[in-house]
This record gives sequence, structure tokens and C-alpha cells, in this order.
Amino acid sequence: MAVEYITYQGIKFPPAYNSEWSLRFAHKEFQVQDDDVFNVTYPKSGTVWMIEILSLIRSGGDPAWNRTVLNSTRVPWFTTRLGLESALSYPRPRLLTCHLPVHLFPTSFIGSRAKVIYTLRNPKDVLVSYFYFSKMCSSYEDPESFEQFLGDFLSGDVPHGSWFDHVRGWMEMKGKENFFFISYEELQQDLRGSVQRLCQFLEQELDDGAINSVVENASFKAMKENKMCNSTLLPMDIMDQDKGTFLRKGICGDWKNHFTVAQSEAFDRIYQDRMGGLPEAFPWDAH
Repeated sequence: MAVEYITYQGIKFPPAYNSEWSLRFAHKEFQVQDDDVFNVTYPKSGTVWMIEILSLIRSGGDPAWNRTVLNSTRVPWFTTRLGLESALSYPRPRLLTCHLPVHLFPTSFIGSRAKVIYTLRNPKDVLVSYFYFSKMCSSYEDPESFEQFLGDFLSGDVPHGSWFDHVRGWMEMKGKENFFFISYEELQQDLRGSVQRLCQFLEQELDDGAINSVVENASFKAMKENKMCNSTLLPMDIMDQDKGTFLRKGICGDWKNHFTVAQSEAFDRIYQDRMGGLPEAFPWDAH
């Protein structure tokens, strides 16, 4: 069945959660507070993982909040209709999340001391994860084939727009004191070290026991078993997990099981063209 996406400023958004009004309000009228912390990602880049990590850090490593309160309540999606209501009534300091590109981020952020944590991931793994997610989630067009979805992804004709534009836009903020950039691959390689760096950025001191608890409860195994973040509580007409699992594999490099050599080479050519000139190398650039 065809999905009629919401379009805002030329970018498609899934219709079940978003409205043009909620997106415009988030962009133009949402009042950012100096003690807000934003979890920002392109889809399928570690959004839920970072929500769990930030929730655990906020609660000093105590997993009770993560295990008893839905992740969308703990860290509201302030661009969606329901998430916006939650965000506006959320006691400070707020944890908030979104997939917005930088040019659609709340204008009131400019000049504030609010913090942004931006997580990015190998775009080939993003694409594979996004492909399977789109097949499960009723608010997304079911891809006809991997080949078709690959073409749409490379041209930016997918919900939330172009990965290349999203990442390049946010990377312009790198180096500012209230921005923290981290990759999915770094979280995979050294979760404990990543949590320690996040605590430092958030100016939240946790002892070794608390950090151990964050790491243990933000593991893929713990998240997969936690109904507050694994989407199993969503009704089947929204998320059909008979077609797949929301928390699918949680690994790096799964793209190698899906791309043909020709597809990978075509992707690499466009990647080099679109991402060339950035001063930093990403963890996946050497592979």
C-alpha cells in the first residue's frame, strides 16, 4: 500500500508520527532551554542505543528508569505530534531526540548552551538497516527491492532526506564546545570509553560501578530483552515484527552480506564525490 509522506521544506517524513504543523513548530517555535540535551541522528545510526545510554547516565547507572518507562517517554521525539506534547511538559533538564537535518533544527538553538550529541554510522550499514526497517514499519514505503532502495538512498529520495546532506550539515558544527560527535563503530569498539567521554561532555560524574551498569544495560543483549526500547509493545499495524526484528543484529559491516561488488563500487564512487573534502576520516573510510 502506498504511503503518503508528510513533506516539510522539501524533505519527506513518515506520516503516522509527524505533521507539517509539528515539524514547523519544532523548527520555528520550539523553545530550546540551556540545559537541554539533544540526541540527533540520521535514521538507523544508533538512535535507540544512544537513548538508552543517555537515560542510564542521567539516572546514575540505575537501570530502573530504562526498564519501566518507554524510551519515547524518557527521551521524547519533539518533532512528532505526541513527542512534542511530551517535550513541552517534560521537567527540566530535558533529554530530547530527533532525525532533523541541521537546517531544520530549532532556530532557538542558536545562541543557547544546549548540548547536541550526534551519532553517525557507516552509510552502507545504515542503508541495510533502513531497508529492513522500511519493510516492517507501516509509515514507510515497503521497498520493492534492495536495488531500488539503494538507488533511492543514494539520491536522497527516502524519508528524512539525504544521508550525505545530513552528515555534512551536522559535521559543520564539529569543534563547538556544545557538540559531541561519536560513531556507531566507536560505541561498538569501546562502549565503556565512549560512556566515559559522554559523561565528561555532559558534566556528569559517575563512579566505576555506575559506568559498569551503564555499559551492561546498554548492551545489545540487554536492549533486545527490554520491552521499553525494543518496539515489541507497538501494535502490529505500526511495526510488524513478523517481517523482521526492530533490534536486528546490532553489528558493524553487515552491508557485506547484502551489497554486490558492483553495488559497493557504485556506492563508493558517489560517497567519494559527496563526502570528499571533509577534513576528518570516518572509522569506515579505511574499509
